[in-house]
Amino acid sequence: MATFYASKTGEVSAREKEHSALVRELAGECMTLLENDGTLPLAGAGKVAVYGNGVRHTVKGGTGSGDVNTRTVVTIEQGLKEAGFEILTGKWLDEYDKVLADAQAAYQAELAKKAEELHVPIFAVMFSEVFAQPDVPVITEKEDTDTAIYVLSRNSGEGADRYNRACDYLLGENELADIAYLAEHYEKTVLILNIANLVDTTELKKIKGLNAILLAGQAGNATGNIVADVVLGKSIPSGKLTDTWAASYEDYPSSKNFSHNNGDTNDEYYSDGIYVGYRYFDTFNVTPNYCFGYGKGYTDFETEVRDVEADAKNVTVTASVKNIGDTFAGKEVVQVYYSAPDGTIEKPYQELGGFGKSDLLSPGESQTITISFPTKSMASYDEKKAAWVLEAGTYYIRVGNSSRTTKVAAALKLKETVVTVQGKNLFPADDAPQELSKAGVTPYSYEGEAEEKAAAKQIDICSKCIKTETVVYSETPEAFPAYEGEKLTAADVKSGKATLKDLVSQLTVEEMAAVCNGTADGLGQEGFIGSSSDMAPGAAGDTTSILLEDRGIYNTILADGPAGLRLIPHFVVDADGKMVSSGNPLEDAFNKNEIEVPEGGTEYFQYCTAIPVAALLAQSWNMDLIRKCGDIVGKEMEEFHISVWLAPGMNIHRNPLCGRNFEYYSEDPLVAGMCAAADTRGIQSHAGIGTSIKHFAANNQEDNRMYVNEHISERAMREIYLKGFEIAVKTAQPMTIMSSYNLVNGVHTANSHDLLTAAARDEWGFAGYVMTDWGTSEDMSGLFAYKYNLKYGHSTSRECVLAGNDLQMPGQQGNRQEIVASVADGTLPLGQLQTCAYRILNVVLQSLAYDDCKPYGDQFDLEEAVTVTKA
Repeated sequence: MATFYASKTGEVSAREKEHSALVRELAGECMTLLENDGTLPLAGAGKVAVYGNGVRHTVKGGTGSGDVNTRTVVTIEQGLKEAGFEILTGKWLDEYDKVLADAQAAYQAELAKKAEELHVPIFAVMFSEVFAQPDVPVITEKEDTDTAIYVLSRNSGEGADRYNRACDYLLGENELADIAYLAEHYEKTVLILNIANLVDTTELKKIKGLNAILLAGQAGNATGNIVADVVLGKSIPSGKLTDTWAASYEDYPSSKNFSHNNGDTNDEYYSDGIYVGYRYFDTFNVTPNYCFGYGKGYTDFETEVRDVEADAKNVTVTASVKNIGDTFAGKEVVQVYYSAPDGTIEKPYQELGGFGKSDLLSPGESQTITISFPTKSMASYDEKKAAWVLEAGTYYIRVGNSSRTTKVAAALKLKETVVTVQGKNLFPADDAPQELSKAGVTPYSYEGEAEEKAAAKQIDICSKCIKTETVVYSETPEAFPAYEGEKLTAADVKSGKATLKDLVSQLTVEEMAAVCNGTADGLGQEGFIGSSSDMAPGAAGDTTSILLEDRGIYNTILADGPAGLRLIPHFVVDADGKMVSSGNPLEDAFNKNEIEVPEGGTEYFQYCTAIPVAALLAQSWNMDLIRKCGDIVGKEMEEFHISVWLAPGMNIHRNPLCGRNFEYYSEDPLVAGMCAAADTRGIQSHAGIGTSIKHFAANNQEDNRMYVNEHISERAMREIYLKGFEIAVKTAQPMTIMSSYNLVNGVHTANSHDLLTAAARDEWGFAGYVMTDWGTSEDMSGLFAYKYNLKYGHSTSRECVLAGNDLQMPGQQGNRQEIVASVADGTLPLGQLQTCAYRILNVVLQSLAYDDCKPYGDQFDLEEAVTVTKA
């Protein structure tokens, strides 16, 4: 009989209340003021005209496996009312309700029709056929108040990318007309963006009388309360953008060929190379609407660089921050960039090297912030040398509070080129894209930059003092020496009587094939893809229990994220412990239908907290805040006995149309890596649980995500798309890594030994296990790729094991059979299979399934990507 760790009472728990209150306390800081003429915060609650598609239909977070099934979601309408506002626009809101209901009914009917025609579940169609949001009613009357609030929402999710069209990336015709009407007729007009992915702001910036734009993001199930707190100044927004907001979608260098834009979703050519986000806009002097790192507040700050120090080990910047406003407290972010010299490798205008955020400073209050980062982190990847190098020349250190406000603070002189890490090229191009070059381009500059460079503090860096690290790459593992004694158990390993290798050497090939697969029987299971756990319904899957009875090795539960745990909130089991009714969390997030409880049966409840989406968390630039949000999830993992959180997602925001950008942090790999590390440290401060950083790697689009071939240069892979993962591994040691569906340069990431073993393990020192994304090594084209004319197939089980992809999820009989047959015919070395099984069991034995578990990260001597001290 299955063991369930869910609650048997449907009442709101103390934990739910505590976590919701903590999210409310933290999330306001993440919100970013794009515009404000002093209108925000409002002096108090009163009569207000509130419009927009997000007032009653507030989006707490995106769709798909990144969703969280919470008990309730506080809408912005509810949050404003609870804060004391009187909303005068019920008639308009009712009218939009009807427009939306009609559109959703038509959408559901079309889904059902297509599902029947294609003989697939409705949720499979939902992934590819995304709901097209209707435009809103036109506003024709002014209400009896001087204050108007417009709430613009956008939603997106797993399985499909967005479009550069009205009511998506662009605003709808009526949306723009309504906002313009409010700006003309009301003394105070505030636009609240309840979005996680970017929208076009060029037309908005043309509207006269629009007093404030608040990027509220998607802050979880308490979003409405959090927004109300910020609007009234009870919570102080101090967010900074982690993406560049272009003046035109076409300004993004990937726009022409991204995803469906060119009609080819089989091959994606990364012709932008390293020039992603601000690296492009600054280097090619393209002016954005809002630059990377930008954000206003309720007060102003003055930042003064006190000193810059540097040597062969570290670059250290000390700056003072002062709140020069006279009314409101606030927080400021000090951003440190570097400009590397062009040598044989061309460099971007500047790159983020480190950052630190002040404490909450009252008017007139100051704080000194010291930011330090490794000198080696300024190295670039030289494909010809197959090495990371610091090229000779001058490295300018720049300091500001956004990418377009930096000033030169120091000039670091390196006389000789230094190889910092000698490795080998791992990602040979199968069809190399023609990459952008800045040759002949005049980069962004500003008045006085040349004078700043000339006057900057000069620091010589000792070239010979920087030591070269040479990577040793692993060979195919030999078979483990056979342990001839009695049958070993987990207890024998834990007591030191035998080693885990001894135990693994006793396992049969069939047993190891089961260990290296999840417990679901593929897509034919009773259940749903991404909802395959027997112990925590709604969780994504379990590891095997085949070794429990005779070896004492428990199975563990893996649950989705990254905005909280995705579990079925309400389910019923009969007297025999068999589930009789539940819900598909991918179709019905709330599952509020009454479920009849059979005689002797039991009701269970698993209500979880939705924290802010990753894209919003990153805007805090506050690693301690992100760690605290990880701690919230960690406590709920302990409660529901979840061992691995399938998060954080940390792919790069290469293009604003990626449907899953809400799950990821930034266009910048340093920000992404540090955020993921902070999240991981929050989770892994709890004994026996861990994260799974994903999707490894280059999963930067959703259309045809399972079968798309990403053509990327070695340098771009390493500097942009792998760097964040490297930072997260080296500074937090996540328990697991999840490989992505896509191919990179013709090789499935799930089958890439160079990615999963040579890069992650040999170069970075990753110590946990790697798992596949769900269904990677089985044919899912009929479910999730029926609309595409596929050019590439899926990965294979044997190649997964050879690559070091230890655990194949959710598991199916065909995966196990392929592994067994491959060992038998000699195409899969026994030692490789044993090594994969060993890595999985090594983590399982440290999980919370065992009473003696400890925080997973405690065993590692972890470094810091950036060190920040405040005085």
